[in-house]
Amino acid sequence: MKIGVLTGGGDCPGLNAALRGVVYRAHTHGHRTLGFLDGWKGVRDGLVRPLELAEMAEIVGDGGTILGSSRTNPFRTPEDVTKVEATLRSSGVDALVAIGGDDTLSAALELSRRGGKVVGVPKTMDNDVNGTDWTFGFDSAASVAMEAAERLRDTARSHHRAIVLEVMGRHAGWVALATGLAAGADFTLLPEETYDETRLLDHVRQAVAARGYALLVASEGIELATSKGSTGEGDQFGHELLKERGVGSFLAKRIEEGTGVETRSAQIGHIQRGGPPTLFDRLLSLRLGAYAVDLIQEGRFGQVSVLRGEKVVGVPLEEALKSPKIVTRDWIHLLHTFDA
Repeated sequence: MKIGVLTGGGDCPGLNAALRGVVYRAHTHGHRTLGFLDGWKGVRDGLVRPLELAEMAEIVGDGGTILGSSRTNPFRTPEDVTKVEATLRSSGVDALVAIGGDDTLSAALELSRRGGKVVGVPKTMDNDVNGTDWTFGFDSAASVAMEAAERLRDTARSHHRAIVLEVMGRHAGWVALATGLAAGADFTLLPEETYDETRLLDHVRQAVAARGYALLVASEGIELATSKGSTGEGDQFGHELLKERGVGSFLAKRIEEGTGVETRSAQIGHIQRGGPPTLFDRLLSLRLGAYAVDLIQEGRFGQVSVLRGEKVVGVPLEEALKSPKIVTRDWIHLLHTFDA
């Protein structure tokens, strides 16, 4: 067979390792692998090239993706659909592996409904794909955010300030949760909880009174009724672009006005996306990529390879896409144990 593979959506550490898993497992089954460039854009526009073992040998620890990525929706117009179908025919691809988050996998589901032989591999640094315990990219991104928070603690302590670290996370606050817990933040703000400014300011006052500084972590997707709100910009899947919402700077201003404590903010942004994957993400990426080929080998199309406990299994695309996986009450309860 010819197996096609693409990496779509936001990049994150582990994508190259997942590609390595796909190509090597395909080779063991006697199959060839073709890579589509820049996510679904490559499928739509016919941007494709062979992937060989030699190219995969040393990329397991490389950040980003050698195939490139985009947030292209390949089914926006009838013309796009026609192009996608033509590319798949002309390239001779027998089955396709779509590596990505909700948007990439939703396009895979649409292709599956149209009769395409496709399987998925979930990835997102937000860890918000349903049906899987963890997605690769999350451990790496949260580890970088944790280090940033610890560095900010040093400068907050030195200048007797409050500092807010804004991290990524649209609907789910997993990165903020992990960062806040692991770095010992005084307060962590998640999209899953209603913004309570009185409580926030109380925690800042208590932390400053106890130690002379305060460290806070905030998810970029939290709802602040009096913040800048929507930017009006969106991607091809209809998602608001969050880069200009200014959650961290807004919180810093409110804290300084409400407490009198000098406050700064830092937005780590895309620094979370780059760099080498952690050990956990490397192993998870390799396993999920390899198992995606096993799904193809077994004819289990329309499924996604996911981590359940210690095992990698296949679940239907519909299950992975039924709703975003948000932070659960048990995790929130644990978080509040440490902001008392």
